[in-house]
Amino acid sequence: MATTNNQTKEKTKTTGTKNKSKTNIKPTATSAKKNFILDTNVILHDFNCLDNFEENDIYIPFIVLEELDKFKKGSDQINFNARAFVRELDLITDDDLFTNGADLGVGRGKLYIVNGSKDNRKIIDAFPEKTPDNRILTVVSEVGEKHPEMKTILVSKDINLRMKARSLGMLAEDYINDKVTDVDIFSKSEEVIEGINPDLIDKVYAQAGGVDIDEFNFEIQLDPNQCFILKSERNSVLVRYNPFTQKIKKIEKESNFGIQPRNAEQAFAFEILNDPEIKLVGLTGKAGTGKTLLALASALKQYKVYNRILLARPIVSLSNKDLGYLPGDEKQKVAPYMQPLFDNLNVIKSSFGQNSSDLRLIDEMQKTGQLEIEALAFIRGRSLTDTFCIIDEAQNLTPHEVKTIITRAGENTKMVFTGDLQQIDSPYLDTQSNGLAYMIDKMRGQNIFGHVNLVKGERSELSELASNLL
Repeated sequence: MATTNNQTKEKTKTTGTKNKSKTNIKPTATSAKKNFILDTNVILHDFNCLDNFEENDIYIPFIVLEELDKFKKGSDQINFNARAFVRELDLITDDDLFTNGADLGVGRGKLYIVNGSKDNRKIIDAFPEKTPDNRILTVVSEVGEKHPEMKTILVSKDINLRMKARSLGMLAEDYINDKVTDVDIFSKSEEVIEGINPDLIDKVYAQAGGVDIDEFNFEIQLDPNQCFILKSERNSVLVRYNPFTQKIKKIEKESNFGIQPRNAEQAFAFEILNDPEIKLVGLTGKAGTGKTLLALASALKQYKVYNRILLARPIVSLSNKDLGYLPGDEKQKVAPYMQPLFDNLNVIKSSFGQNSSDLRLIDEMQKTGQLEIEALAFIRGRSLTDTFCIIDEAQNLTPHEVKTIITRAGENTKMVFTGDLQQIDSPYLDTQSNGLAYMIDKMRGQNIFGHVNLVKGERSELSELASNLL
C-alpha cells in the first residue's frame, strides 16, 4: 500500500466498553492535496466512494462511465451500485464538471470527468492494446503531467492494473475505505486466561447467574459477549462475559436439537446463538467447523421463540463460473445453490429416529413455511419480524449488501452471518474487504453482537486434513 493514501475510514466508533480509533491517515500539518483517479471496480464496490477522499480532487475517466453503462441493467449488487452512482453523479453535474470541476462540499475537493486527449507513447510501447485499463492509465499520466506539483494516484481494486501502473512509475493504491485492518481475529482459537484463583472458578461453577466482573482482575479488555476459558492450576471453566448483567457466566455444553458441541468453540457458538438478547451473530471458520450446522440447530431449538426460520445464501458458483440457464420455477432454479443448506438440515434429521417428534416437527415447519430456504436476492425490500435469519456464505457479500440485509431486521429478529474468509468466490472481494469481515469489525463492542471464530474442523478427518494442507 502506498504511503500517500488519503482515503478515509470512519474515525471513531463506539464499542460499549471501550472506544477504538480507526483511520488510514496520519494527519500532519504539511499534508498535501492529491489527485485520485478512480477505476470502475471502485464504484461498483462502493457507490458512495466519492465521500471518502477528504479534501483531495477526484477524476473519473470517460471510459469508466462507459463501463458503468454496461452494468446498469441487472439485479445483482454491482448493478444496483452502478445505477446508484450514476444517479448521484447526475445530482452534482453542471457545466464546470468537465472544465473547472464540480465542488463536492465543504472541506472536500472537486470532481472531474476527463478523457485521455492524446496518445501516450510510453503506455503504447508497454501495452499496445487499446483496452479500457490502458485508457485509464493514459488519464493518470495526463493528470499527473498537468499537475506536477501534486501527487496523482490511481485507485483500483484490480491488482493487475495497479501493477501495470507501478511498472510505468505511477502511484497506485487499493480502495481501502471499508477494508478491515485487524484480520488476526479470524485465525485465533479460543482465548485462554490463566493464573485465575481456583476458588473464583469454583464460584463460577456454583453461581448459575455468574460472578461480577469486578471480582476478576483481567489484564485484557473484554468485548461484550466474548467467550473464553478461565484456567487455574487445578481447574478450568468455559465462560462468557455478559454485558447485560456485567457478569462472567459459565457456558453449558448442551445438546441443541440433536447436535452436541464437540469442542470449546462450538460450545461458545451455541452460547451466543441461544441468547435472544444477542440480535446479531458472526460465525467464522474454515470448511468443516460446523458454522451453518450450529446456527441451524440453534434456530430449530428456539422454534417457539421465533415465528419463522429463514436460511439464505448468495448465489455465487464455485470459482464464479455460471452454470447457465436452469429450468423450472423460482425455487427449482435456485435449488442447486441452496443444496448445502439442505445437506445441513439432513444431518440434523439423521440424528433422530423415523418416528421422532422432532423429525415430524421439522417436516411440518417446512410444509407450513415456518422453515424457509431461499436465495439471498429475494430478501431485498422485505421486512423480517419474529425471524431467526441465517445468512450462509456471507464472505461473498459486500459491506453494502450486509448492511442492506441487517436493516431488514424487525422486532424480535436475530441475524446470524456465517462464512469462511479463505473461500471467497466473488472477484470483487478479498479477506479484508468482504461484508462478513467488515460487519464483525464494525460491530465488535456492541452489546447485542457476538462473534465466534471456529478453528477445529469436525466434519471428518479427511476434511480437516484438506483444510490444513491443501
